[in-house]
Amino acid sequence: MFRPKYPEAPKPSIVHVPTAVPAAQACTCQHTTAPAPTRPAGALSGLNAGTVGAVVTVGIVLTALLAAVAVTAVSVAVAAVVMRSLLASQRRR
Repeated sequence: MFRPKYPEAPKPSIVHVPTAVPAAQACTCQHTTAPAPTRPAGALSGLNAGTVGAVVTVGIVLTALLAAVAVTAVSVAVAAVVMRSLLASQRRR
């Protein structure tokens, strides 16, 4: 569904493959090879649905990990402030 559809490549014409020719006899005909089918080469030529899915999944996981670290840091900071307040109030007594 997400794969691009490339046009059909033209069928190669019959190419004359010379057999063994003696060294004294030189070939005067011009041989041409059929052009190789080409694909459009761009910056996103290797991009497909699997690649996009992997990038999105990795982004979501990294964002979730960053959020978990931030929440943990805030909770540790709040716990430190509460402990400091409790210890300071006990020293005053």
